[in-house]
Amino acid sequence: MFDLDKWQEIFETIKKNKLRTILTGFSVAWGIFMLIILLGSGYGLENGVRKEFEGDAVNYLSINGGVTSKAYKGMKPGRYIQFKNEDHNILAGLNNVDKSSSRTRLWRISTINYKNQYGTFDVFAISPDYKYVEDLDMIHGRFLNENDQEETRKVAALGRLVYEELFKDDENAIDKYINIGGVPFKVIGVFNDPGSDRDLQRIYIPTSTGQRVFGMGERVNSVQLMLGDATVEQSYQTSEEIRSAMSDKFKFDPTDQRAIYIYNSIEDYQRFMDLFASIRIFIWFIGIGTIIAGIVGVSNIMMIVVKERTKEIGVRKALGATPWSIVSLILQESIMITAFAGYVGLVLGVGLLELISGSFQGDSYFANPEININVALGATLILVIAGALAGFVPAQKAASVKPVVALRDE
Repeated sequence: MFDLDKWQEIFETIKKNKLRTILTGFSVAWGIFMLIILLGSGYGLENGVRKEFEGDAVNYLSINGGVTSKAYKGMKPGRYIQFKNEDHNILAGLNNVDKSSSRTRLWRISTINYKNQYGTFDVFAISPDYKYVEDLDMIHGRFLNENDQEETRKVAALGRLVYEELFKDDENAIDKYINIGGVPFKVIGVFNDPGSDRDLQRIYIPTSTGQRVFGMGERVNSVQLMLGDATVEQSYQTSEEIRSAMSDKFKFDPTDQRAIYIYNSIEDYQRFMDLFASIRIFIWFIGIGTIIAGIVGVSNIMMIVVKERTKEIGVRKALGATPWSIVSLILQESIMITAFAGYVGLVLGVGLLELISGSFQGDSYFANPEININVALGATLILVIAGALAGFVPAQKAASVKPVVALRDE
């Protein structure tokens, strides 16, 4: 039940010791403020790294040919490993592979034009499933499909920045023809890529078309394998299968890391997530330590309060006050100081994060520093519990005071 007299007494005590209360509250407010800022900064770093991963899927392996560095079965080192269509087909049939795509950059072709508009862009010959590797979002039209691949159609999907450069005044690009290396290609779609602007300056054409029109033979630069929901351990197994299969095909030592290069996005993503989990634990450790320092200050102040009011407490007990009434008085004052100061620190911390959040929206590796509402509520709950703990020992001491001893205390 709410006891107005008790709260008036608490406020009167705080009023008599303003400076002491303010300094004590500041230590608690500073602790929670630093915890919020540190957690927000940690989330900012995590969001920034996640943003970098948004440009690509996080469950694929990319395999590129290299140059052998070891002699193997009579074969000399220094041989270049060049993938072809059949290698893509072999790798697509391995365990855990959900989708697959080949990718080849057309290095000698970069200047593209539509009527009198010219631009320099990257042109890639890819398989239709490459859409999932880059996590593309179609703005207009569609992406390449299997019919385009099988029928060797001269069609192209444009990145948003390519479209904006070649087609002015929001002209509809679908079914229009652009020139790639002097060859007309029909535009079938415009895509957006959540990654960097570099990915939006790309043009994708079917692998079969690129190989036939631009004299690539059956060569492909790299193969991408989507592994669905595979774990890191399963991705390692697939990597070993890749090395074994390509070793048999190209006759190189399976332990030769330079013969083929395998980029494992699952491993990279998990490594970053583990890193940020460790960072969060470290931040909580530092933040809680800072809060504890403030709580110890509150406890010490409450011990002083009990000492100063020993005679008063003795009078109360002599007049019939119960131990719980004494304990609740000290606990309520402790909780109020801690909770109020902590709330101020919480509000200031969240306010500062909101203030600076807009300044880092587009920055690499640091974006949208924020604090999860559940974390904020959890921090508030910790403050209430900590306030109760800070006042418990002084409250117990106050409750154990004997009236006769307290009345003769000087």
